[in-house]
Amino acid sequence: MIIKSIKLNNYRNYEHLELNFDNNINILYGDNAQGKTNLLEACYYSAIGKSYKGSKDKDIVRFEQDALGINTVIGKNNRDYTIDIIINKNKKKIIKIDNVPIRKTSELLGLLNVILFSPEDLNIIKNGPSERRRFIDSELCQIDSIYLSDMINYNKVLNNRNKLLKEISVNNSLKDTLDVWDEQLINYGKSIIKRRREFINELKYYVKDKHLTISGGKEELIINYEPNVDDIFFEDELISKRDKDLRLTQTSVGPHRDDISFRINDIDMRKFGSQGQQRCCALSLKLSEIDIVKNNIKENPVLLLDDVLSELDSNRQKFLLNGLSDIQTIITCTGLDDFVNNRFDADKIFKVVNGVIENG
Repeated sequence: MIIKSIKLNNYRNYEHLELNFDNNINILYGDNAQGKTNLLEACYYSAIGKSYKGSKDKDIVRFEQDALGINTVIGKNNRDYTIDIIINKNKKKIIKIDNVPIRKTSELLGLLNVILFSPEDLNIIKNGPSERRRFIDSELCQIDSIYLSDMINYNKVLNNRNKLLKEISVNNSLKDTLDVWDEQLINYGKSIIKRRREFINELKYYVKDKHLTISGGKEELIINYEPNVDDIFFEDELISKRDKDLRLTQTSVGPHRDDISFRINDIDMRKFGSQGQQRCCALSLKLSEIDIVKNNIKENPVLLLDDVLSELDSNRQKFLLNGLSDIQTIITCTGLDDFVNNRFDADKIFKVVNGVIENG
């Protein structure tokens, strides 16, 4: 799977851009605030249908413009697909696959599989559980359409249940209607918990192997799924916590409170790991993601590295770069020193200056 080309019109600081990528290693370099990350974000948007920065659609439209366009051509399973995204500030965005509009953004997921690795991901171990749940969901939603549907429905039911809990606090006669939402929450929640457990059980073997290599055989990293509640007991727990939920006006039990543990020599890396250990764990996790995708869809994903190399020491840089020989990678960086020092060859190099590609 590769991104063959991308065209941008009025996307952030890009007025107009047409770029053809190499099938292997592509480097975007230049000073900060020139548009390197914006281009990476556009590639991510083509796969997921939203910004990984959490930006609203209207905020990625170029200043003083009313609309933007993204045209991305990908190669997958020996054929080409075209993804077109049009965002008008005052209208609903339009997404087309091979010129056919799709009804929901979720229908885009799985066509182009990307793995993003940014400096913020280096903090996934020490940050809160929501970051680690986001990691699980971002991958599973791309490779498992059933999980994607369950997550969408679970979140809708969860929001409706929480809304009802607040309404009950001022109108107790609505209390009997909780059963309707509970039944749906339990149904979707059980499915999510089971699939997350399968995902982490598969992931842990890749992570263990990657981390042993990165640490020079010195550390064994064990990851485990920590569900807020087991799927078998979800119904009983939800019922037993109903009075608490009514008092707090929010749902206190379910997969929306799950976590993942990371332990080395039985030490919890989330709380007691050094910054170096935590970053090493994050690198192992991200590289294992690649193997998970390969195993599930029988295709290589596209790897997006957003200024990560400057955050890693030379040994971890080499480990990361040497593992990219068979996967299309788009890398942003401020300079080429890391590649020269590591004797690492890039297949295409682009210099980004204020929203313009000067060479490539």
